[in-house]
Amino acid sequence: MLSRVYSGVVYGVEAIGVEIEVNAGHGDPSVVIVGLPDAAVRESKDRVWTAVLNSGFRPPMGRTTINLAPADVRKEGPIFDLPIAIGMLAASEQASLPTLETFGMAGELALSGEVRRVRGLLPIVMEMRRLGKRGVLVPSENAEEAAVVAGIDVYPVASLREAMDFLSGGHDIQPRQVDIGALCHQEQEHADDFADVKGQESAKRAIEVAVSGGHNIMMIGPPGAGKTMLARRIASVLPPMSLEDALEATRIHSIAGTLKSHQALIASRPFRAPHHTVSDAGLLGGGAHPLPGEVSLAHRGVLFLDELPEFHRNVLEVLRQPLEDGQVTIARAAATATFPCRFMLVAAMNPCPCGYRGDPKRECRCTFTQVQNYRSRISGPLLDRIDIQIEVPAVRYQDLSSIRRGDSSATIRARVYGARRVQQERFHGHRRVTCNAGMGAKEVQAHAPVSAAAQELLKMAMTELNFSARAHDRVIKVARTIADMAGAEVIGPEHVTEAIQYRSLDRNLWV
Repeated sequence: MLSRVYSGVVYGVEAIGVEIEVNAGHGDPSVVIVGLPDAAVRESKDRVWTAVLNSGFRPPMGRTTINLAPADVRKEGPIFDLPIAIGMLAASEQASLPTLETFGMAGELALSGEVRRVRGLLPIVMEMRRLGKRGVLVPSENAEEAAVVAGIDVYPVASLREAMDFLSGGHDIQPRQVDIGALCHQEQEHADDFADVKGQESAKRAIEVAVSGGHNIMMIGPPGAGKTMLARRIASVLPPMSLEDALEATRIHSIAGTLKSHQALIASRPFRAPHHTVSDAGLLGGGAHPLPGEVSLAHRGVLFLDELPEFHRNVLEVLRQPLEDGQVTIARAAATATFPCRFMLVAAMNPCPCGYRGDPKRECRCTFTQVQNYRSRISGPLLDRIDIQIEVPAVRYQDLSSIRRGDSSATIRARVYGARRVQQERFHGHRRVTCNAGMGAKEVQAHAPVSAAAQELLKMAMTELNFSARAHDRVIKVARTIADMAGAEVIGPEHVTEAIQYRSLDRNLWV
């Protein structure tokens, strides 16, 4: 007898529906899987055979052929264990499953018949909804993740026996439901607060400007100045994610397998801080069957690169295209995948190899050539893509011993929200642009009017400081954000002056 079961396979951030055809025929007992299965799928026949036996069922007695259609799409992972097992039992007529083809399903099977969690389930559930399935059977540990997809019922199953009883009508399972609105708008608690940072008022101001406009930022200063401390507090002042942003981030983390058990949604903005030994594949994503890297895991959040010059040059150079396009395409022999990666880049570095160049109290031991070589590890095109470059000097004792606390994260966050609301109204109807940092040449022309006095300052900066055309546009974008924070419609000279001050490396302060 022939049976059909439905599941899906993940490619990039999307899923492709897979029809699993199982035919139980005559001949010597054997299981053959066709349809471009990888090693994990081919091994599933042994897991499934044992799981069927230990669940109290009888495996098909003759030759069983399993076809995974479409046959020209590579199938990978243990996600097909549950549908293959149910297809085998339906084909051998061990149970009546009249509604089988109205459900999708996915899950790995233990030898005992227990259904284990899998990665990449969220896009598969979305694909089952698109195909018009009325429900989907998923592992219990993945149920909350799958339940965020509206318009399809999600049934958590703990074992193969439970799944069969449900499909045959002998056991009722209530669909899992989650309150998506509550998950998205729940109050985010952050252990780190800007009020704990002593001194560094100018750096805090620059960070507030960066977050308000979604700009990339680099902090340059000696060891122990507080660069990492400041960076880790940026998440506490970011605006909350919309439902669409949260679903995008959750889908990426689901594919990467970084979602925790029973976690429904990535409700807070991601903060990723890869070590400087990361490879280009680890940063961008890769593998024979491409998986998202750190830039995609930071989608809609923050990517923090500490000790920036210590990263391999080729790793830093691959950042250029994702920073411009907001997506990364990974081409491999087996597949080509595109992952979104719209993130705020936060970088930190020392002014020189020893870290004390320009420090009034400690002597720098580096030669001019060493400083040049150190800085040359970061290319000019990459620096052009970092809107704000600021100095973070060593903290004075007076600031450390002071009992005065600066603005808290809640206070800064309120000001950031105000600036972001202005930008949301400005870019209403733009799908690609949501904040000032995302403006292209057309948006800069339309939404960033510059006064005559400010134009003169820009002309001087281009002439005296040798700004590139890209740096010129980024100064205007930062000035637009500063003007928004001040409630100004037109960019004035004071806004341009502050924006120019945030180009420390372009002004050659560290040579």
